[in-house]
Amino acid sequence: MTASPSPRMGSIDALRGLTVAAMLLVNNPGDWGHVYAPLLHADWHGFTPTDLIFPLFLFIAGVSMAFSLSPRAGEPALRPALRSGLLQRALRIAVAGAVLHLLAWWLMDLPAYRLWGVLQRIALCVAVVGLLAIQTHARTQWAVLIALLLAYAAILLGADSLAPWVNPASRLDTALFAPLLYKYDPLTGLGHDPEGLLSSLGALASTLLGLRAGAWLRAGQVGGLAVLATACLLLGGVAALWLPLNKQLWTPSFVLWTGGLSVAALLLAHLLVDRWGAPALGRRFGVNAIAAYLGSSAMALLLMASGAWGWLYQTLSALLPTAPALASLLCALGFVAVWWGVVWALDARRIYLKI
Repeated sequence: MTASPSPRMGSIDALRGLTVAAMLLVNNPGDWGHVYAPLLHADWHGFTPTDLIFPLFLFIAGVSMAFSLSPRAGEPALRPALRSGLLQRALRIAVAGAVLHLLAWWLMDLPAYRLWGVLQRIALCVAVVGLLAIQTHARTQWAVLIALLLAYAAILLGADSLAPWVNPASRLDTALFAPLLYKYDPLTGLGHDPEGLLSSLGALASTLLGLRAGAWLRAGQVGGLAVLATACLLLGGVAALWLPLNKQLWTPSFVLWTGGLSVAALLLAHLLVDRWGAPALGRRFGVNAIAAYLGSSAMALLLMASGAWGWLYQTLSALLPTAPALASLLCALGFVAVWWGVVWALDARRIYLKI
C-alpha cells in the first residue's frame, strides 16, 4: 500500500499566505525614510512585529513538511523519490534566489553580487529539515533541535562581542564570502549578512520546531501545542537575559520567542479555520507563496530601477504633505493589493506555480 500525504489544512495555507502578504507589505514601503516603527526590523538587539515574519514563514515550512513528507516517509520504498524531489525543489528555490540577486545587482548597480538571501535560506532550511523529516523519527528531530540551540548559544556566549560587524556570524561570513554580502566595507574589511551561514543554525531550529509542531497538529494534539507555545515563550524570555533577541543573528532566544508566537499563531489559525469554519484569509497567497514572493520581488526591482516607484510615492506624498509615513504605507498596501489580485486570478484558474 502506498502512503499518501495528509489532507491539506486550510489554516496552514492561510497562515502561510498572510505571512507572504506581510513580507510584501514590510519590504515595499514608498520611502524607507518614512516608515511606521512596527513595520521596521529592530536595528540590532530587540524585537518588532516585523521581526516575526520570516521566522513564522520558516516555521510554517516545517509544519507543511509534517503533512507532505512525514506520512509518506514511513514507507522505506518511497524515501529515495521523496529525497530526490525535496532536494530538487530546494535547488530550484536557491537558483531562483541567485537569479533574483543577479537582477538586483544589474538593475540597482550594486557594488557586489550578494550570495546569500531570503530564498537561499529557505532552500537550505527546506533541504536540511526535509531530510530529517524523511530519514529520522521524532526523538532524533527533537535532539537535533536542542543540539542546534545549545551549540549556537555556546558559540555566541563564547564570543568577545555580539556587536554589529564583529560578532561571530559576521566574522565567519566575511572570512568565507566577502565581498558577496549584504553589507561589506572594503576599507575596514568588515561585512555582515542577516541571512548568512552561521545564523542559519537558528533558522534551521525555527524550521525544525515547525516540523515538530506540525506533527502534533496532524495528530490532533491541540493541548500539546498550547503547552509548547507557552514553554517556548517562557524559555525565550529567560534566554534573552543572556542572549538578546536578535533577528539578524537569529539567536537561540529569538528562535524560542518567535517559535512560541508561531506555535500560538498556528493553534489560533487551526481553531478558527479548521474547527470553527472561519474564512481562510490569505489562502490564495499561501498556495502560490514562493512564486508570489519571487514575482513581487522582481516587480519591485523593476519599479525602483525605472523610477516608477519613486514617482508613485512622490505623487501620494504630495496629496498627503503632512503624513509622509502614511503615503509610504499606502504605497505598500497598494503593492500588496496588486499581488492579491494576481494570486486571486491564479487561484481562480487553479494555477499553482511550484518552484
